[in-house]
Amino acid sequence: MFKQGAEILYIGKATSLRDRVRSYFGPDLAEMRSPLVTKAILDADSLVWEETDSVLEALILEAKRIKQYWPKGNTDEKDDKSFAYLVVTKEAFPRFLIYRERELSVKVPRASLLALYGPFLSVASLREALKIMRRVFPFFDTPFPIDGRLSSSQEKMIIFNQTIGLYPKEFNKKEYAKTVRNLKLLFEAKKPALLKTLEREMKVAAKAERFEEANILKRQLFVLKHIQDLTLIKDELKYSSSASGLHGFRVEAYDTAHLRGDAARGVMTVVIDGEKIPSEYRTFTIRTAAAGDDFGALEEVIRRRAKHHEWPYPQVVVIDGGRAHLNRAKKILVENGMGEAIVVSVVKDERHRPREVFGPSPLVHTHEAEILLANAEAHRSAIGRHRRALRRAPYSI
Repeated sequence: MFKQGAEILYIGKATSLRDRVRSYFGPDLAEMRSPLVTKAILDADSLVWEETDSVLEALILEAKRIKQYWPKGNTDEKDDKSFAYLVVTKEAFPRFLIYRERELSVKVPRASLLALYGPFLSVASLREALKIMRRVFPFFDTPFPIDGRLSSSQEKMIIFNQTIGLYPKEFNKKEYAKTVRNLKLLFEAKKPALLKTLEREMKVAAKAERFEEANILKRQLFVLKHIQDLTLIKDELKYSSSASGLHGFRVEAYDTAHLRGDAARGVMTVVIDGEKIPSEYRTFTIRTAAAGDDFGALEEVIRRRAKHHEWPYPQVVVIDGGRAHLNRAKKILVENGMGEAIVVSVVKDERHRPREVFGPSPLVHTHEAEILLANAEAHRSAIGRHRRALRRAPYSI
């Protein structure tokens, strides 16, 4: 926080305080920053700072301090009508929704507000923070109230997101009230109070021999205590097993390729929460499927992948092909203990571009981008493997 006397002129956040502060004292300050930010820095006569345990908490504290002081330099960072706010609705099952400043008065009557947090300078950062938090405390963010009469498609959407761990598994008002409380404490920058509350509840659950509940609370405490930055917590949550009570939305895509029937290989690519994870990609040398039997090769890949119980199982499996391929893949997954995964198939045109996606419509509609990304990565990876093989052995075709 840059200050002039008692007045705070500008607030920022940084992973490296030294590097961030140094950037304000370079000769190119006027070129790199807006006129009002530049003026705020030049007018400042002192600098103070607060330390947090993570980037996530810094994001929340920055919003809290901007709302508290409304520094002149920050209002020039962007049009204040485009600041992002987190709305918690006043309903039987409160929803957590993101709105711009300009939308609040129109779409969110004050009577419908349970809590309001912000302003956040970046919608993307706020979405990222919520994506992380919901892995620890699943919450509802439906575009419609969920305590009234729901349409069939709305019910399907809720059930699907409950299945993959994005929404609470049950409509339990008492338990969900705890989730709302926990998230409010985080967004009020009261992490110490939250940790004490969870520790107390964990001890009570353990004493009452509610060990599954105690284990979930223990895991929540561990994650909250070990957040260092957004990347680390995302990695932590992505690789957690379902038994921990935490879930990342994992999509696996499989593809096979061969050199004119020989040297067949299969690949598995992974997309978690919309991001490709190359470190999780795997290559399988096809051993038993007949030459040119693409689906036999795919079946072998799925069977061998299923044996790796140490790898988190996916919520969605993506393959190439039509409905016949889709139904056969479902059967293979069930036979190999992966029947809980939802299978979708991508139909390609003559230029190998996606033409249609077969699968449950709510899933396809909501997660089409992840499905197509995983599928494209699988095809790219399979072709890439064989191009490298050709370079190594050009005469083995």
